[in-house]
Amino acid sequence: MSESSHKATRLICLALLIVCSPFLGSQTVSSSSDWKTVIRSHLPLYGHRNWIVVADSAFPVYAEPGIETIVAKDDLASVLQYVAANISASRHVRATVFLDKELEFVEENDYPGVSALRRRIATTFAVDHVSSTPHSEVMRTISEAGAIYRVLFIKTTGTIPYSSVYIRLDCGYMSDDVERKIRNAMAAADDRKAK
Repeated sequence: MSESSHKATRLICLALLIVCSPFLGSQTVSSSSDWKTVIRSHLPLYGHRNWIVVADSAFPVYAEPGIETIVAKDDLASVLQYVAANISASRHVRATVFLDKELEFVEENDYPGVSALRRRIATTFAVDHVSSTPHSEVMRTISEAGAIYRVLFIKTTGTIPYSSVYIRLDCGYMSDDVERKIRNAMAAADDRKAK
């Protein structure tokens, strides 16, 4: 192969890399039948600090390499039920759930079905593991997490704004109380050493 052929091949490869690079960062699976398989295959790999987001249909696709987006052609509540059931059945992780604070202020007459959706979300998870946070804060947290840990977005057919459910996975065999107890004991040991 001549020198000019090598240069042409390198230029073509470079051009392909540049054109394709926006799509290499985040992965998207568009098949609606695959989303349950993705949940079942990813969940055993996920641990504390990974996230699963069950999102409304207008949710954006992220460019961060740790964030994967899949499409489920099912309603948000049904997808959420499936995801929650799979997390609950796993021994190694548990769900800590965040909702957009704005969802509390979406009115039924503007978006029929929002009241029923809020009730379904509330009954899906233990109340003490659900908190509301302004949308911009949750988005910043997800973006930061995606830089270090895997995040899975599942876009649903939902069309109620601020209805996405952000699930941070935590250690399933250790409670927050036990974690605090360990941290307090460590701090007390450090205090004793300092004296």
